[in-house]
Amino acid sequence: MSLYVYVEPDEGRRTEVGPAFREVGCTMLSSMADLETHLPRYPETILVILGATVDLGEALMFTAYQRLQRPLIGVVLIRRVIEPQMVLECLRSGVREIVDEADNDGLRAATVRSVDLSKALSSTLRGTAEQAPYARVITLFAGKGGCGRSMVAANLAVALAGGARRVLLIDLDLQFGDVAIMLRLSPDRNIAGGLSMTGKLDEPGLRSIVSSHRTGLDALLAPPSPAEGERVSREFVVELLDVARPLYDYIVVDTPAVVTDQVLAALDMSDWFIPIVTPDLPTLKSVRLTSEMFDLLDYPKERRLLVFNRANTQVGLTPQDVEEAVGMSFAVQVPSSRDVPVSVNQGEPLTMTDPMHPVSRAIRELADRISGVKTEPVKERRFLGIRRPAK
Repeated sequence: MSLYVYVEPDEGRRTEVGPAFREVGCTMLSSMADLETHLPRYPETILVILGATVDLGEALMFTAYQRLQRPLIGVVLIRRVIEPQMVLECLRSGVREIVDEADNDGLRAATVRSVDLSKALSSTLRGTAEQAPYARVITLFAGKGGCGRSMVAANLAVALAGGARRVLLIDLDLQFGDVAIMLRLSPDRNIAGGLSMTGKLDEPGLRSIVSSHRTGLDALLAPPSPAEGERVSREFVVELLDVARPLYDYIVVDTPAVVTDQVLAALDMSDWFIPIVTPDLPTLKSVRLTSEMFDLLDYPKERRLLVFNRANTQVGLTPQDVEEAVGMSFAVQVPSSRDVPVSVNQGEPLTMTDPMHPVSRAIRELADRISGVKTEPVKERRFLGIRRPAK
């Protein structure tokens, strides 16, 4: 059985890395033509590593085809130089990970993540083979503004879409939504455009009001005018989600810093609840109240993933202090970085432009938790089935 394949046209590079990869059961191939011959003979393959000397155009064409024909195969692309435009092209094609050729630890981690994701997807597909697709709804909430909720929502949606998944990002901050800015999209198409279809919204109607982002995700933007947002009812939000769920794998919902009927409608239909906390006392209070509200509404605790944003900010509160104050453990800790406001101002999420940035890694870990890929730290990790010490 051949689960893992490494394609590297350069003979010297194959000689250098081949023994270590063969040791863990990885088949070494010298060309994309060999790969095309190999896959039909070994349909159980779940990981393809494309070496630095594989032509980028061939790599992207192969990946785009496989994401439809063999969605369980994860493609990890190795490059000698990683540029933003290349990252965008790879995201569109469905490449799961891009790794610098000199980053051996990064390659090891990328392959582990990809294999974990393929196994999780395999279990999901087996469990739902006879069922229609039905999106999981992920709602982010923070009872105080300025916590970075929209930043996390936009980056989470991009991270989920990077796994060749169908993702819809909905901006339910109907008065002052920022998703259009976060993704540099025109708000000409927005949620208010569907109000005339209330009670009879269908797939073509929904498609007419969503905006496509270059990473492959769709976005349903807030209206440009607060007055238009006031016309969006709870019932219309329910209808939107009902129509969207069969069309997507994940629906990420960004919300305002206040509990409205529309927000409650999204929360009631959610599979995951993502409170956002930052290390300041007003936010700690709001998250504690949010947790109590979730308890009153009987939302399952195991479906709550607390995100600690700006976790490394030195303001006299340790992570342990924050966890104790809010009564919840962190799912992920997102570090503070000057690159975040820069990315917001440019309308380009960090998970898109710099997938290896510490902020991107943290949000991708959140995406993995949501999609069922285990990324919790352990004493030992397996690299393609071989135990290696965790670092």
